[in-house]
Amino acid sequence: MDLALLTAPDLGRYRQNVLNRTALEALTRRPLPFLASAWPWRGAAYLAASAVPGVAAGLTVAAAAGGTLVNPALGVVAGLAALALAAVLVAPFERLRLRLVDAAPVPRPPDRRRREAGLAVMTLLALWWIDLVMLSFTIGGPLVLALSPVLQPALAPIVGVLSTVAGVLLLPVAAYTITAWAGARGAMARAILAPAQSELSEVLRSRARLVDAFELERRRIERDLHDGAQQRLVALSMSLGIAGLDLPPDSEAARLVRQAHGEAKQALAELRELIRGVHSQVLTDRGLAAAVQDVAGRSAVPVDVAVDLPGRLPAPVEVTAYYVVSEALANLAKHSGATRGSVTGRVERGTLVVEVRDDGAGGADPGRGTGLTGLADRLAVVEGKLSLSSPPGGPTRLRAEIPC
Repeated sequence: MDLALLTAPDLGRYRQNVLNRTALEALTRRPLPFLASAWPWRGAAYLAASAVPGVAAGLTVAAAAGGTLVNPALGVVAGLAALALAAVLVAPFERLRLRLVDAAPVPRPPDRRRREAGLAVMTLLALWWIDLVMLSFTIGGPLVLALSPVLQPALAPIVGVLSTVAGVLLLPVAAYTITAWAGARGAMARAILAPAQSELSEVLRSRARLVDAFELERRRIERDLHDGAQQRLVALSMSLGIAGLDLPPDSEAARLVRQAHGEAKQALAELRELIRGVHSQVLTDRGLAAAVQDVAGRSAVPVDVAVDLPGRLPAPVEVTAYYVVSEALANLAKHSGATRGSVTGRVERGTLVVEVRDDGAGGADPGRGTGLTGLADRLAVVEGKLSLSSPPGGPTRLRAEIPC
């Protein structure tokens, strides 16, 4: 979204809905916009909702007490059964009410049932009454002060006025206190329901799925070009060649046919280059070492290749490494001003290490749009690392490490 195209009201709504997605983030706003927002009310509603698990906790205690009147052992069993049932009912409620103070989606890790149950038990045993006590004292204190002339008519007028003023002045403080506690409580709930590691894992899995889908689409495009457009161009080139044999060599028609034949062969050569760029058939058939040798042989700058591998590597590793080498050699030819480059590859302690060097001018900067950021992102999908050494004046060394 281009924020420059938003009007002032739209920008305000964008900041409120996107930039402040949690109660804790809302606390960073200026006082008047914060107090005028819905966040203090949402925090109060979040804490007041603890009355629901409070009722469940009361029913659990009642079940345990009723069983104890008959038999102590029965009381323990009844209490534990009631607690388990209450936890099952409270667990989805905890996830649902979290939206009041945390608008960001909460991932669902594989062990989410256990995490939801743990949060529900914590809420039933302790958190519900802490929420209600916090809410009661935070709101009740300023209200009692503000209404002290009504609640205690015998107070001296000056004391009543001062109490009312103090109560009114404390209400904004109460709004901050309620929002801060509700935000912290929501952050704790999020940490229990979906730890940061699980969110990171979900992001990595999502990125990996996108990359896999992209590779499948690349292969489909390569197959369609190879079996469709390329075959038609081959047939056209052959037809033009045969047609030229039946024409007088010096005629205008023969000249036009020869020209069309040359254009068809040029288009066929460019299509083959495009197919190699979309997906390397050499990589699929013969592996990474041969594919690197192939792409280096087509480089405009002479490139020495020394790739020594024990055999075929996992497909994601080979595809990622080939992508890194192809992009690095493209950058070498376009931006480095180098006269020679080299590519080395080896497996060290279960990690594929690929290095691309050149004798160019150096000064490579990821911020200048040379594709280095894209390479780092692509490596991150397979838990790889990218390092770059490119001082002004050169040489440039790019190193990629990919776990096998």
